[in-house]
Amino acid sequence: EETHRLLSSIQRLKKSCDFIIIDAPGGDTFLSRLAHTQADTLITPLNDSFVDFDLLGDVNPQTLEVVRPSFYSEMVWSCRKKKAQTSRQPIDWIVMRNRMSPLAARNKERVGEALDNLSKRIGFRLAPGLSERVIYRELFPAGLTLLDLTEKGSNVSFTMSHVAARQEMRDLLIVLQLPELVGAEITF
Repeated sequence: EETHRLLSSIQRLKKSCDFIIIDAPGGDTFLSRLAHTQADTLITPLNDSFVDFDLLGDVNPQTLEVVRPSFYSEMVWSCRKKKAQTSRQPIDWIVMRNRMSPLAARNKERVGEALDNLSKRIGFRLAPGLSERVIYRELFPAGLTLLDLTEKGSNVSFTMSHVAARQEMRDLLIVLQLPELVGAEITF
């Protein structure tokens, strides 16, 4: 029944939506696997730390070489294989760093290096991350996102941080290479 509900919901949404976003948990559940196998593009946000990195892979702390993929990477691999077998369509897997500190730190460099090594081994693309910004926390309780703000229709004063956050979103959309947006002007 869960399979039917999810698949029929996706089919219904395809008729009226350009994009369907499913916020699936990283845990290994039946519905999470099903949602992952339906993806054309899979975006995995990752906090900028080795604590979160551990969900993707185990690394040697001295050399930053990948020792082995972790459970989430194994699950994604399984879902990618299943989708390729059933529909002959690939899943474009993108990992993006989230809540990045604006400060240059050694750990930030090490996480970046480890992600680069892991991407080559298990086949995901890296997207530029989103910085930690107060604006996201301010908008969340109101159910708003950065894209809901316009300079004219908003009572929020735009700052350089807002402008930088919007540029990060534009950069992310460019990296996604979504067919519907290729060559389109991103105007927010």
